[in-house]
Amino acid sequence: MKIKQNEVAVFAIGGLHEIGRNMYCVQYQDEIVIMDCGIKFPEDDLLGINYVISDYSYLVKNREKIKALVVSHGHEDHIGGIPFLLEKIPEIPVYATPFALALIKSKCEEHGILDRTELHEEHEDTVLTFDKLKVTFFRTTHSIPDTLGIAVHTPLGAVVFTGDFKFDLTPVMNQPAPNFQRMAQLGEEGVLALLSDSTNAEVPQFTKSERFVAGSLHNIITGIEGRIIFATFASNLYRVSTAIQAAIDTGRKVAIFGRSMENGIQNGIDLGYLDVPEGLIVDAETINSLPPEKVMLLCTGSQGEPLAALSRIANGTHRQIKLKPHDTVIFSSNPIPGNTLSVNQLINKLMEGGANVVHGRVNNVHTSGHGGQEELKLMVELAKPKYMIPVHGEYRMQVVHAHLAQQAGVPAENTFVLKNGEVVCFSPEGARIAGDIHVKDVFVDTSGADDVGNIVVRDRQILSEEGLVVAVATVDYKHKRVLAGPDILSRGFVYMRESQDLINAAQKHVYHVLKTEMAKSDKPKDSEIRKAIIENLQDFLYSRTERRPMILPMLVEKK
Repeated sequence: MKIKQNEVAVFAIGGLHEIGRNMYCVQYQDEIVIMDCGIKFPEDDLLGINYVISDYSYLVKNREKIKALVVSHGHEDHIGGIPFLLEKIPEIPVYATPFALALIKSKCEEHGILDRTELHEEHEDTVLTFDKLKVTFFRTTHSIPDTLGIAVHTPLGAVVFTGDFKFDLTPVMNQPAPNFQRMAQLGEEGVLALLSDSTNAEVPQFTKSERFVAGSLHNIITGIEGRIIFATFASNLYRVSTAIQAAIDTGRKVAIFGRSMENGIQNGIDLGYLDVPEGLIVDAETINSLPPEKVMLLCTGSQGEPLAALSRIANGTHRQIKLKPHDTVIFSSNPIPGNTLSVNQLINKLMEGGANVVHGRVNNVHTSGHGGQEELKLMVELAKPKYMIPVHGEYRMQVVHAHLAQQAGVPAENTFVLKNGEVVCFSPEGARIAGDIHVKDVFVDTSGADDVGNIVVRDRQILSEEGLVVAVATVDYKHKRVLAGPDILSRGFVYMRESQDLINAAQKHVYHVLKTEMAKSDKPKDSEIRKAIIENLQDFLYSRTERRPMILPMLVEKK
């Protein structure tokens, strides 16, 4: 990548051709502004992986250029990667809205880096001024409080990032409506490039207001006679507020399960977003002593996470709450891409336990926080961008969004459907693709270690699909003899009792490989012999079974 002195570069470290891992950068000369730093939930084939974060290598190499990380809102796909980035570049100042900032503080505390992290609160009126770049904000609406769009002002015009948004004209919890005037003002001042949310680019309508869902949920909850288990994102205070109000109206006590739900509600109370009467929230012991019609449980696990409260209730492994027949479980969310299978399995498990399950848009218990096609076109009309870059979406969503921008007046040659790492540079002469920076998927597993690595994930996939074969032998390299074995052990490959002929043939094959490899040199190398066993035994087993299990040679050298 080569950026000229008079060019403004825009690129994504994550968030393109995918849902999640949002992280976008604006670079001009020796200054970089980062917008958001999120995670992505893994697909089902990423065994043992908790989430995927971005590759921060380019930012580490250019750390002295980074002026700020500014955050649009507090969802995991926009803030979840911040602790991992700060562990590598702790000097980056982070600016976030009050609710997002509270969530970020909790994450940094969990990672043990809070005391060395520079955190600042931002609002719509905040202005960040650097030598060559300036950052301002504008109010939007989404499915979480305190959402802002971001404008990075450059000598060529503003690079505007919408964040996740919809145009909700009747927001709940006394949240303000979108600031159309500020968006239009940016358009009049001159927007160089618009980076706009593509999640609902295929939805040909306006997204329903949160107030509509609040009314629907309230009606459903007030009509339920038994115990209610209400599951949603911990950060979705709008739904939590609706559930709490319905509990008040129906005389129910509320118990909270799941650490993130506890933290989210406490943050909402501390910041004044939630009004919870004293005595409404009780502990598990109290809730278990009340009649079902006086009980509501607020819990995490709406995405089918195996360790979340709702999954443990469904599986009967929760220490305090047991699923009861005629419980009503409300899923006030939609599955995130990658979680659909686990959510469906959880719903099945709950219904097998006798619960009634309410979920999906068909019951009006959820509405998207992302704008549909009409809202996306309205954003283009307000911003009047010279160039358009659809972000936050899978490839097909980005393509549809680019066509919507063209319908709203952006020339086709000025729309860029980029991929992660691809760099577009703007200058007074026009725009060009200026190469790309290397970005890869970085995997985080249950240990919390980042960059588990593609090799580890590939090994897990092989083990799950093909199984394991262990070849054990005792050898004397000096005299080039096989003293014991080889023995073959199989796990997940074949049932050994019914495959004795194959096992015997494999033993003879490994014996032949050992004798052949030891005879090649006066000083046989253990690593080369192991490699030969792996390659030859894998080919042999494939010729017999058309499967390639993982081969693990265990050679004991006797001197």
